[in-house]
Amino acid sequence: MEYVAPVAVESPCVLVCTLDLESGWCFGCGRTREEIADWTRMSADERNSVMAVLPERCGALERRIAASIR
Repeated sequence: MEYVAPVAVESPCVLVCTLDLESGWCFGCGRTREEIADWTRMSADERNSVMAVLPERCGALERRIAASIR
């Protein structure tokens, strides 16, 4: 039997696992609960698609938080 080392899957997780109730996005990484749960089962293309929208989501969360502090 040949040993095959596991391959690490890139993740945007920053260990701030708290979901915004309004958007459903994680405050730390911007993913939805479903995206977080399915991450290791997604294809590389699916993960790349999610990764592409995360900066926009995180920016929207930051703007909303900043507006609520004012």
